[in-house]
Amino acid sequence: MAGDQVKTIRSIAEKYDKDPARLMDVLLDIKEELGYFSEETIGVIAEAMNMPRVKVRDTLSFYAFFPRKKTGKHEVLVSKSVVEWMNGGADVVKAFEKELGVSCGETTSDRLFSLGYAECIGMSDQAPSAIVDGVPVGNLTPKDVKKVIDAAKKDAVSDLPGAKVAANLKKEGPVIFAPMENGAALDATLKMSPDEVIKTIDKSGLRGRGGAGFPTGRKWIFCRMNKSDTRYVVCNADEGEPGTFKDRVILREKPDLLFEGMTVAGYALGAAEGILYLRGEYAYMKPALEKALEERRKNNLLGADIKGKKGFNFDIRIQLGAGAYVCGEESALLESAEGKRGAPRERPPFPVEKGYMDKPTSVNNVETLCAAARVMEKGADWFSAIGTKDSTGTKLISVSGDCKEPGVYEIDYGTTIADFLKLCGAKKTKAVQIGGPSGRLLAPKDFGARISFEEYPTGGSFIVFDESRDVLKYMHQFMEFFTEESCGWCAPCRIGTSLLLVEFEKILDGRGTQADLDNLKHLGELVKTMSRCGLGQTAANPILTSMESFPELYKAILRPDEYIGRFEFDKAVKAGEEMAGRKSELEEAHS
Repeated sequence: MAGDQVKTIRSIAEKYDKDPARLMDVLLDIKEELGYFSEETIGVIAEAMNMPRVKVRDTLSFYAFFPRKKTGKHEVLVSKSVVEWMNGGADVVKAFEKELGVSCGETTSDRLFSLGYAECIGMSDQAPSAIVDGVPVGNLTPKDVKKVIDAAKKDAVSDLPGAKVAANLKKEGPVIFAPMENGAALDATLKMSPDEVIKTIDKSGLRGRGGAGFPTGRKWIFCRMNKSDTRYVVCNADEGEPGTFKDRVILREKPDLLFEGMTVAGYALGAAEGILYLRGEYAYMKPALEKALEERRKNNLLGADIKGKKGFNFDIRIQLGAGAYVCGEESALLESAEGKRGAPRERPPFPVEKGYMDKPTSVNNVETLCAAARVMEKGADWFSAIGTKDSTGTKLISVSGDCKEPGVYEIDYGTTIADFLKLCGAKKTKAVQIGGPSGRLLAPKDFGARISFEEYPTGGSFIVFDESRDVLKYMHQFMEFFTEESCGWCAPCRIGTSLLLVEFEKILDGRGTQADLDNLKHLGELVKTMSRCGLGQTAANPILTSMESFPELYKAILRPDEYIGRFEFDKAVKAGEEMAGRKSELEEAHS
């Protein structure tokens, strides 16, 4: 390794005080400088950070954005989420492959371009989309591909029309997107004791907006009641659920509201440090977010003695992820923020007991923290008057797929699915996937239900399928997603997702029987109950909920036979012949 590269690595390690907990930052900076991680590079990093080489390699191996081989000067990652494919993403991929002369996963011979896939990049409202040299580019067509390549060669991707990411905020509600003066929530907060702040949040009925809906006030109470000299506030901005992009809009349009909510939480919990864990696909937003933080420090809204309150010291740092869906699970996120692979932790203990660096930590969703700030500004009664009895306030919905107006909507909890579909211009709707692949597939018979924790909660993703769509085809794509994103730690998820995919494919191929369907359901329930974390516990949902909502689709493709083997000899021979480029000797002998 060249001496200047070694010097660069050592300098980056020094920048983060050789702190093992900042390994993710160290690796991200080194990737920016060197592009990839050779075995020799890993050795130098380990030496510079005073940590075992195996630990560096372990973290590196977990994340999609840390390549181990030299890639091209320019990187094109085409999003392959369901909505991207619904809008012609496969044709865009073919156009890139033709223009560059390589297949996805390969690098051009002149090492100028690497072409690959990315999972959902939070641009489903502007699909098909891609990340080119770190810049998101949306609304792509095959005709745009040459312009994208030419722009990359000139380092001018940001100048492309598709690189101007639209907010697509279609409906502003009274909570998240209503105007609020910076510091207003803190003014109200600092008039109360920390306990009174938590009681106010609890009284408002605010529940976590990530989908599970745990009461925010109770989470803060549990965190505060754990005696410790240090507590942390962590914001989960790793919205990797395909079809979800509401946090993208908040982070872009309302960063101050989020940071104010985190500061309110810091005061209530007695925390001095907050961490915004930002998904790697949103790295392009980091400079603007850092600027907003700096502005708040200048205005005494962060830092020491905030707003003149002696002893109230709180600041926020941004931790970037590196492309791992499972890091949206709170304990996996904490592992990642500590510089490790993002494997979910055993629970209990919960993060409010032992979270970041084993200290009591409250992990809250972006939307939740924004709502907490508005509760403090306007009062618990104001907030609880919106929505329903057990679902107070508003909910952000990011809608994509077959509707006239994809984008983000802030609606009152209690809005029916039918009314929401009308609002976003969806017609002849066959099905709606709410909450992303880990959520539920709903049929028209469910559209009279309300969006609420009482009936159908959602993290915020709505993917609409109209009558022209083959719904089971997209459920298959969801299952491929889970198989790829399983962290592999526990066998029920690692093996179970692969088995589910194989069994599901047999049925989709028209070779399944009622017994296969029964086995598939049993296997799905097994994976759901035996898996360690939320990924495995929800991975079977595309199959299980589509069975519940659309039994007729399965019935139409089942065979009447009692048993059909999984292995097809003729099909396997044909595949082998295609790979070998010749007919098999066995067939020739019989022909």
